[in-house]
Parts: sequence; structure tokens; C-alpha cells
Amino acid sequence: MIKIETLENSALEKIKTYRYDQILEKHEGPEYWNSIIQYHEPEFMEINGKSVLLPINRKHHKNISILRVLTDEKEKTLTIFLKDITFVENPDDETFFAGFLAICEKVPDETFYIAIVYHEWFIIDEHI
Repeated sequence: MIKIETLENSALEKIKTYRYDQILEKHEGPEYWNSIIQYHEPEFMEINGKSVLLPINRKHHKNISILRVLTDEKEKTLTIFLKDITFVENPDDETFFAGFLAICEKVPDETFYIAIVYHEWFIIDEHI
């Protein structure tokens, strides 16, 4: 698995130029990966054999379950449905507060993916 601190400077600089769309707790808008790197201690996750950078603190990883991953034909885009129970105290509330959707793109000339969309998502699919 890739670690942020082991990235070459050129790869890290690419990440810092990316923005992503976010809707969390009714706050929305474009966010900057530069801020995530600076303030939130993200770390790559291994998802379906791919290194993926999501805009979440590495401390959350132990609370995350990957529910579904969709990949385009050329493997340039991943759509990830996940459950993060970090802030969910009552398991009965997971449907409403633990679901997230991430759309990730493969960074050109790199081996990893980065989130360009990260939204809350009601866990509505009973077949996951």
C-alpha cells in the first residue's frame, strides 16, 4: 500500500492541485486536497486491489467497510459505496449517518486514485 509520506514530491504536488466536491452534514462545496493533506492526515486505502486516497483521516480506516465498487472499462474511474461508523453511536442509525459515496479518478502517470466527489449517502441498497 502507498503511504503519503513515501510519495515522490511530484506525485504529492499533483494531489495538492486537485479539488473535490463534498456534501457532508449539509455543508457543501468544492474542497482542496491541499487542505486535506495539511490538516487531516489522510492515507491511501487498498480498495479492490487499488490504492485510493479519500478525504478522511487515517484513524477512520478501521471503521470503514467497502460495500460496493464500480469500475469503468478502462479503469480510470472508481465509484465506491462505503460505510464509515466512526461517528455513529447507535447501529440503528447507520442507514442514515454512515453511508458515503466516493467517485475517484486515476491520477495521470501515477498508480493511485484520488476522490473527486465525496458525499453522504443513505444506505438504501438492501442487496449490498
